[in-house]
Amino acid sequence: MNYQCIQQLNPRAFKLRFGVRKKTFKRIVKTIKSFQASNKHSNSRRKPLLGIQEQVLVTLQFWGEYRTYFHIATSWRVSEPNICRIVHRIESELMQSGMFRLPGKKALLRGLNQPEVVVMDVTETPVERPKRKQEEFHSGKKEGHTLKSQLIINQETGEIICTFFGKGRCHDFSLFKASGIHLHPEIQGLYDSGYQEIDQFHTNSYTPEKKPKNRELSILEKDYNRVLATARIGIEHINRHLKIFKIFGDRYRNRRRRYGLCCNLLCAIYNYELSLAVTKFKPPTIP
Repeated sequence: MNYQCIQQLNPRAFKLRFGVRKKTFKRIVKTIKSFQASNKHSNSRRKPLLGIQEQVLVTLQFWGEYRTYFHIATSWRVSEPNICRIVHRIESELMQSGMFRLPGKKALLRGLNQPEVVVMDVTETPVERPKRKQEEFHSGKKEGHTLKSQLIINQETGEIICTFFGKGRCHDFSLFKASGIHLHPEIQGLYDSGYQEIDQFHTNSYTPEKKPKNRELSILEKDYNRVLATARIGIEHINRHLKIFKIFGDRYRNRRRRYGLCCNLLCAIYNYELSLAVTKFKPPTIP
C-alpha cells in the first residue's frame, strides 16, 4: 500500500476505504503540516519512513478498520511500534492544533450561536474486561463491560456540541449530572426515558410519558411519545455515522484514558464533514 495508489481512488471509493471525504483528508494533512512547522519539537531528527499523507491514512485506517497495529504494519511494510507512534502522534497533534474541536459546553449558554433545540443521548462502546474494579464498567443494559459516551447535538443542524464520558455502570442521568452541563432556560431539550427527573435542572425539557402502573397510556400520550421519538431520531443517525469507525463501534482494546480524545476527534471530524455537505441536516421538530 502506498499514497500514489490511493490517489487514484475516486471520491466515493476513498470515502468507503477511509471513512472520510478527500477534502477532509486534505484538511487534516494541511493541519498536521502547519502544526509541525510551527512546533519544532514535533519534528523528529530522524526522517520518518512514511510521509505525512501516509501517516494520516494510517491513522484513518486504524480508526475505521480497527485492526491491530501488527496487521496495519504489514500493509505499510513498517514495524508495529512505528504504527503505534504514528497513530498517537497524529491524534495528539490534531487535538493540540485546535482545528478539530467541538464547540463545548459554553455553546449551550446564552450567545450568538445558541441552539434553539438540543438532543442528548448516551451510547455505549464495549471494552475488554478490566483487571480491576470490573463492577464499575459492567452495564446491565448491554450485559457486558462498556464505556459510555454522552452526546449533545443541535437538533436543527445536526452538529455535535459537546461530549462526556463515563463507565458502563453509571446511569445516563447520573452521567449528565457528573458532566456539569448547564442549558440556557430558553433552549428546548429532548431526552429519552432515562432522564425523567431532568426538569429539576432544566425546566424546558421534554421526556417520554412512562406507562403508569395498572393503566395504559392514553392516545394523546402515545401521540406525544411518537412525535418526541421522531424529533430525537437525528441523534441515533449520528451515532450510526460515528460507529462506522470501528474503534467507536467495536470492542475497544486500547488504553481507556485515550478513549475520550479519540471520540472527540471523530465527533469534530463529523462536524467538519457536515459543514461540507450540500444538504443540511434538518430533522423534524416538535410542533
